[in-house]
Amino acid sequence: MSGFPVSMRSLIEELSRMPGIGPKSAQRLAFYILRSSKEAAAALSGAILKVKDSVRFCNTCNNLSDEETCEICKSPSRNRSLLCIVEEPNDIITIERAGDFNGIYHVLLGSLSPLDGIGPSDLKIKELLDRVKREKFKEIIIATDFNTEGEATSLYLVRALKSSGAVLTRVAYGIPVGGDLQYADQATIIKAFEGRREIRV
Repeated sequence: MSGFPVSMRSLIEELSRMPGIGPKSAQRLAFYILRSSKEAAAALSGAILKVKDSVRFCNTCNNLSDEETCEICKSPSRNRSLLCIVEEPNDIITIERAGDFNGIYHVLLGSLSPLDGIGPSDLKIKELLDRVKREKFKEIIIATDFNTEGEATSLYLVRALKSSGAVLTRVAYGIPVGGDLQYADQATIIKAFEGRREIRV
């Protein structure tokens, strides 16, 4: 990037830190921003700063929210006896887009990964267990990813939740082994929830 001005190099470097953005994509984005009007650039930077200032994690489920409690947790129309455990807020967006689930959620904010030093205390598992004791769910659906970390997390949760009194199920049909929930299409998500199976412990 020796041919770029210092400010352009700095912008490209910052953009390339984003997940899925390589050097070439970062350069394209930087040139797009450069060609944009000053007002458009200001709107973009303002939106980024607003997200950092206003978006937080829901105090109940850890979903993203502009308020203390997210819209799903506040909704009176949700089935509060049905809890779905997911790894990331992105997974909620994927499930909600499918439109077939009307329960509530708990976001772990990650998955167990001993090789990366991520254990149970690094996730929102204690908060999950406290919530299960407090709210008494009829069914708990484990919808972690079908990769090594997601499966390890699922097994840990089954052991931790087996005395909860709730039926424990795992989404199944249509999610490929090694697959991330957020990349599944709507039909696959619907089939995965319809085909969920009870976990015998």
